[in-house]
Amino acid sequence: MESAAYYLALLILLVAPPYIFVYWFLLHPFAHHWRRLGASITFLIIHSVMLLLMVVIFHFREPLLQSHFEVNSLLLSLAVLLFLVALYIGVQRGRYLTFPILIGLPELSSDNPGKLLTEGIYSQIRHPRYVEGFFGLAAFALFTNYLAVYIVWVAYVPTIFLIVLFEERELRQRFGEPYMVYCRQVPRFVPSFRKGKNLEAKN
Repeated sequence: MESAAYYLALLILLVAPPYIFVYWFLLHPFAHHWRRLGASITFLIIHSVMLLLMVVIFHFREPLLQSHFEVNSLLLSLAVLLFLVALYIGVQRGRYLTFPILIGLPELSSDNPGKLLTEGIYSQIRHPRYVEGFFGLAAFALFTNYLAVYIVWVAYVPTIFLIVLFEERELRQRFGEPYMVYCRQVPRFVPSFRKGKNLEAKN
């Protein structure tokens, strides 16, 4: 179990910071600039930066994973519960958020702006994937019980909030008034089932 916790913690460190702190921070604020370069060049540049960060993290993996509080059965139970919550949100989100949207292709396209998602779980919260990520990271942090993973989880909250502000600015530019109406009806992170039902009825 200790080995599994170590390798899972290492995997989280290699994947989560590059994706959270590099990918979306490079994509959302500068989407209009990336469109001029095209998706292929954009992804090449961004993934190169992500790969560089992964190499740095792997190089410093031992000091980063030095503080371990050992696997705890109570925390494992809570981790399973939170993982199931993340899994449920992920399944609901996956019905509407396709892979091209997930990686940001509509933001990089001038010809195909994509579709404004307002159905299903998107009629209850505007950013289910980030809520899914919050519960998923919490589950991994509790399962591994490594200080470094806890730090990533805590840093996730303000980072994602800032990313959401950039993302919503880009969505307002892309969809205009319909998106602003949607924002007034549906909360960012905490579900509002009453509003969700009203929104679905309008659609």
